[in-house]
Amino acid sequence: MTQDLRAFLKQKADNLRIHSIISTSEAASGHPTTCMSAADIVATLFFHAMRYDRHNPHNLNNDRFILSKGHAAPLLYAAWAEAGIISVDNLLDLRRIDSDLEGHPTPRLDWVDVATGSLGQGLSIGVGMALNGKFLDKSDYRVYVLMGDGESAEGGVWEAVALASYYKLNNLIGIVDVNGRGQSGPTMYGFDIDSYCRRFESFGWNTIAIDGHNLDDILSALDSAKASAIQPTMIVAKTIKGKGVSFVEDKEGWHGKAIPKGEQLDAALDELGPLGSNGGFQIETPAVPSNQAAAEMREVAPPDYRIGEDVASRSGYGAGLAKLGDANPQVVALDADVKNSTYAEQFMEKHGNRYFEMFIAEQNLVGSGIGLSKCGKVPFVSSFAAFLTRSADQIRMSAISQANIKYAGSHAGISIGEDGPSQMGLEDLAMFRTLPGSVVLYPSDAVAAERLVVEAARHEGIVYIRTSRPKTPVIYASDEHFPIGGSKTLREDSNDVATVVAAGVTLNEALKAYDQLKSEGISIRVIDLYSVKPVDTESLLRAAAVTNNTLITVEDHYREGGIGDAVLDAVASCGVKVHKLAVTSLPRSGKPDELMEQHGISAASIVRKVRETI
Repeated sequence: MTQDLRAFLKQKADNLRIHSIISTSEAASGHPTTCMSAADIVATLFFHAMRYDRHNPHNLNNDRFILSKGHAAPLLYAAWAEAGIISVDNLLDLRRIDSDLEGHPTPRLDWVDVATGSLGQGLSIGVGMALNGKFLDKSDYRVYVLMGDGESAEGGVWEAVALASYYKLNNLIGIVDVNGRGQSGPTMYGFDIDSYCRRFESFGWNTIAIDGHNLDDILSALDSAKASAIQPTMIVAKTIKGKGVSFVEDKEGWHGKAIPKGEQLDAALDELGPLGSNGGFQIETPAVPSNQAAAEMREVAPPDYRIGEDVASRSGYGAGLAKLGDANPQVVALDADVKNSTYAEQFMEKHGNRYFEMFIAEQNLVGSGIGLSKCGKVPFVSSFAAFLTRSADQIRMSAISQANIKYAGSHAGISIGEDGPSQMGLEDLAMFRTLPGSVVLYPSDAVAAERLVVEAARHEGIVYIRTSRPKTPVIYASDEHFPIGGSKTLREDSNDVATVVAAGVTLNEALKAYDQLKSEGISIRVIDLYSVKPVDTESLLRAAAVTNNTLITVEDHYREGGIGDAVLDAVASCGVKVHKLAVTSLPRSGKPDELMEQHGISAASIVRKVRETI
């Protein structure tokens, strides 16, 4: 490294420290000391190692940078200011309600791909981006993930480490900022750099230990990482929290604390010296790829089932996903070693180059899906509904990241039978309904499942599709369509005394109950609420108005947060009575019919409830 480059990068690093200190002091909150420990690394990345188009954040050939230690957001914003992407004056708006420079990065800013700050997730997202670059786009961009040492205790980190090695993601470069201090005390391994290196090496990573404040070390490590032919690289950098300001360097009590204005701020800035020149650097700009525009989706082949044929909705999901893959080259699929149960294997068999096995690591499954979505792909992420709850935080962060990602949870509810409660997804509807802007779909037969896969792909944002294990009769003709936000009224008469609202396996129970009550001279309306969010409020109110203002919801889900609550939220202000039939106690192993009767969501239970209400 030349003396001029060394001096330039040192000044850039000090500039980043100064900006981080001033912006957090102005906000009177934030994490300046964790910014200061990583400033030399970020300066070297942004002003020498990385390739990116400063005028086009959406250039698919840009190198990616993920700030997994999201509390160091002021450092990221400072780098943008030094690169001329935002003005230095903008930095003083940090953490204000009318500013996009939030306390942790979010995609309200064009240069932020994903939201970070819930620690331990950045590397999984980086895996998804690296998979896209290496196997799908075949681009030479690199993915850089800056992590804190404290977050390396998260299990999701090691899921990502294992998978990156398995797929030989040599375009993925992780950096651990080992400053030895967490929020409340020392990190697990402190400054034991060798311990970190041994762990990453044992997973098959190229590992490099450096002094994170030595610019020659940083540059050499990055050059070595770029030259790796078959391994991902982890750079383990020993740093000092608060580097550059003596009275906060490696001191307790400064995590998440701004340096107060006045004497302490003045002293800190005096130690760092004045801001240096903002010019004199060149960033290598990658070409815009020829396939930058999104591919057009072709017509999807329609379902092909006979009415009355017994087919599980999960099978319809698999068939629909495989057909969608024919029509849309941007669609990719990921699964957690249950592809023969979710039926994602049907996509794999036809489009193996766009299928990624994530193994039994659901947090990484979701994180990698987020990364793929941020590279312009439309990922369908599948597992058992019960096991998706393991990745609830990653799913929550996908919403904050504004990801265009589709989730599919199979084997939902007690209807899976003998496998027992550990396998029964009974919380999933509630989990996905709470996400801002999410769509929640629950097909009741294979036709609906196929059609809703296509609707999910066409919708921009998070979509959850819930499928069931048992085979159930096909209800709909193959030309039936299922727009998001709709419902289907399957039985209705002017003499209806109540409306039963169901979806999935309980719709079949509702239809059985209809037949039994009809034989007794009692007429009920039956609605298939395949779109649980958004819900078809208009149809529900119209049905209630002619059925004694009475709606009975039936669902293979716990009472809280599912179909019953979705319906209640829609109609409660209009004086409609909603009676909820749902799973209210801990289930056990048993035959599906036995369990549905025991938990009050069978056809017989519906019949009893209708009689009770009238």
